Amino acid sequence: MEILLLTVGKTTQPFIKQGIEEYLKRLRHYVAYKIESIPDIKNPRAQSEENLKQKEGEAILSYISASDLCILLDERGKEMTSVEFSSFVQKLMLSGRKKAVFVVGGPYGFSKDVYDRADAKISLSKMTFTHEMIRLFFTEQLYRAMTIIRGEPYHHE
Repeated sequence: MEILLLTVGKTTQPFIKQGIEEYLKRLRHYVAYKIESIPDIKNPRAQSEENLKQKEGEAILSYISASDLCILLDERGKEMTSVEFSSFVQKLMLSGRKKAVFVVGGPYGFSKDVYDRADAKISLSKMTFTHEMIRLFFTEQLYRAMTIIRGEPYHHE
């Protein structure tokens, strides 16, 4: 299974880029994983929140095919421990689907159309993090999930 992390906007902080690159290298041994970024909407201050969500939603949906699993990283999603997340990922991998797309929305969240398309919603925390940090946290958690699935000694309980 291919796993895609789809985000709105670029990663600009060097320390976050470095962390992501480290976990991308580690993940190559386990799963086909990549991160793609949708460009930020131009002139966001001149548009309403709803209009921004709608335009971002259209861009997000253009990356997701009908056969893809679509999982939103959303503050209202289900919270999981790392072990529970590894089980979730394992079930995705056994689902027979070719691709799972995890989506990080823009600063105002997702449009109704994106929520309607979602197969699942998960939350990485009740706390709020920058969208750039979420990319690193998610990538590390995916690596952790792979090591848990394989019974490797990265995760300790």
